[in-house]
Amino acid sequence: MTDIQRQPIIGKSVWKAADFDHNSGRDNDQDSDWCHPLTTAEIAACDAMLGSLKSRGLAFPHIKQSDIAKPDIDMGALAKVLDSLTDELENGLGFKLLRGLPIARYSDDDIKTLFYAIGLYMGQPVCQNPKGDLLGNVMNVGDITKNDTRVYETNLYLPYHTDPSDVVGLLCVRKAKSGGMSSLVSAAAIYNAILERRPDLLDIYYQQFCYAHLGEDKTTPIFSFHHGKLSCRYLRQYIELGYEQMSVHLSPLVKEALDVFDDIMMSPDMRIDMMMEPGDMQFANNYMVLHSRTAFDDHVEQDLRRKKLRLWLKMENARLLAPEFPGRNGFGVPAYL
Repeated sequence: MTDIQRQPIIGKSVWKAADFDHNSGRDNDQDSDWCHPLTTAEIAACDAMLGSLKSRGLAFPHIKQSDIAKPDIDMGALAKVLDSLTDELENGLGFKLLRGLPIARYSDDDIKTLFYAIGLYMGQPVCQNPKGDLLGNVMNVGDITKNDTRVYETNLYLPYHTDPSDVVGLLCVRKAKSGGMSSLVSAAAIYNAILERRPDLLDIYYQQFCYAHLGEDKTTPIFSFHHGKLSCRYLRQYIELGYEQMSVHLSPLVKEALDVFDDIMMSPDMRIDMMMEPGDMQFANNYMVLHSRTAFDDHVEQDLRRKKLRLWLKMENARLLAPEFPGRNGFGVPAYL
């Protein structure tokens, strides 16, 4: 059984909006806590890596981690920033934005290859659906009248949630006409607020909850504290759907606990907002950070619509999880792959 942490979480993983300068990284070339503008040398290293892969006839999805480690690829300045990012995701804030990849100079295929290669350097990309997709297209292409349409395939508000992987990465290819702000919240900050406001509810978040989207491993707590680290998994809609599918009603006390979680999570002072520009890459640790997106007004033309590429990564430096809080890195690889 995981320990129930009854003292506030401390460290860099605990943050609120007021802890950051929201303009950092936009008007200068200096690092902020959460935003790193790519330097000329780092962009040159991206180009060199892409050029080396193409010279060997390698492109997404036919690239392996060993291809990125070839001696003829000089990662140079890019290796340093990605190594720092990998550590920050597990041992720091739990998220970071890499800003300014000159995406207009690349073809669609080159964009996929470059982003996938960056993911391979950091970890192992995993399948995002039963079809085996390793790069997700986050676009407004779904039919909102159909129950099986995923919210990320629409222009609707995307509630705060965590994805079933160690890390999620997003690359902005195109912005919407308006809206589509990305928002992040610290799970540790939510935890501390619950401790302060309603410590009597704490044990409930350590109970097993049923999540509709987790398949055979669909029961897991919302919070787990193991080996000195807090981990979180949450998407209320999937919890409620999971119990609905089992014809089980959530108790009034459990509903109250979920309401308290949501109320804290949705407080404006808890979140950091960022409008991702084309060429921005956002990475977040799914055990430490919940992410969301506001609704947006999109272009009518398909080739102008808001588009992001998504990676789910299994990380070598990922935390050790408690047995009752099973890790989940994507879907199993389809037999035909």
